[in-house]
Amino acid sequence: MLEIILWSIFISIVALAFAAFKAVKVKRKPYGTEKMKEISDAIHDGAIAFLNKEYEILIIFITAATVILLFVIGYETAIAFVLGSLFSIISGNVGMRIATIANVRTAEASKSSMNDGLKVAFSSGTVMGLSVVGLGLLGISLLYWIFGEPQIIYGFGFGASSIALFARVGGGIYTKAADVGADLVGKVEKGIPEDDPRNPAVIADNVGDNVGDIAGMGADLFESYVSAIIATMVIGVGLTSVSNAVALPMALAGIGILSSIVGMMFVRSKGDSDPGKAMDRGVIVSSIFVALASYFLVMFMTGDILIFYAVISGLVAGVVMGFSTEYYTSSDKKPARSIAESAKTGAGTNVIQGLAVGMKSTLIPVLVVCAAILISYRCGGIYGIAISAVGMLSTLGITLQRKNRTP
Repeated sequence: MLEIILWSIFISIVALAFAAFKAVKVKRKPYGTEKMKEISDAIHDGAIAFLNKEYEILIIFITAATVILLFVIGYETAIAFVLGSLFSIISGNVGMRIATIANVRTAEASKSSMNDGLKVAFSSGTVMGLSVVGLGLLGISLLYWIFGEPQIIYGFGFGASSIALFARVGGGIYTKAADVGADLVGKVEKGIPEDDPRNPAVIADNVGDNVGDIAGMGADLFESYVSAIIATMVIGVGLTSVSNAVALPMALAGIGILSSIVGMMFVRSKGDSDPGKAMDRGVIVSSIFVALASYFLVMFMTGDILIFYAVISGLVAGVVMGFSTEYYTSSDKKPARSIAESAKTGAGTNVIQGLAVGMKSTLIPVLVVCAAILISYRCGGIYGIAISAVGMLSTLGITLQRKNRTP
């Protein structure tokens, strides 16, 4: 068990070190003209101002919740809660800061080629993705090393969930309000084009994009990632006869981080080809690497091939859902184009078509999740479903960037 904990801590540090390396590379890229820098700095300052204001409220909540946990449950859970909250805040803050300095550098690099722009944007996403999984696995590993009880680590997940609530909901409300406000003032009243810097509300709109789609998304996925690992560890204590059931989720998460780093090496755009395809290639490579490595890991730790099948069911489900979502939201695919085409005959047909496509888009994810649950349950019972979720999120370090691209 100690070897697995040390392995997880080591992999977490590798992820954070790689993220720091990428952050330094992004900062060294040219930012373009002074006007570009001026706009970028305004967005950066606005995003940081929002976070600082949000943290003022979060500190009050974290303090109150910590005191309650301290007296009602115990100091161990309170410590875990504080650490989970802190790591979630750090992951969102890091992602926000790197994104707001990478935006203008991506635009400048794209003047040379699509691949140069992709490198900068993807490096920015790498910082966010690896910060989320690195801090998540590091926190879980350290707490389990110190306390030795998965039930205590629930506090870590609770802290992460609390921050995700504020960051995701609060950030989402802000970004929509800023977006609508910018459109009403600029496009409707003054006839200014979308995202035109002559519209002062555009800065608030772009701040909102970063707040909702980066800080909010990062905190949300951080919570999902750590909660899946913690839940699997707790189930492994007494609800399964699988050997090394508690340690397996941490080891699998470590494999996922390494796989994500390997997949990042394959994200290259050839000429002016679609950068989305380059990112898809990285996800596929990472998934294949996880599938191969998890076989040897599961067989070594448990000796049960059915647990491996449960992991693969979750991994495949995650990949399929990702590609399904991309198909229904991509501007060059039939669903999105049909919505645009319906707009030619008025707002009514546009709304109807949009609702229809949106409803259709849920079919594949629902069927895939149901299939993964059935397969994993047949393979390992409740623990099989839990480890399937870990497999699904194992490549979050790279798949997060498909959800959370630099605005």
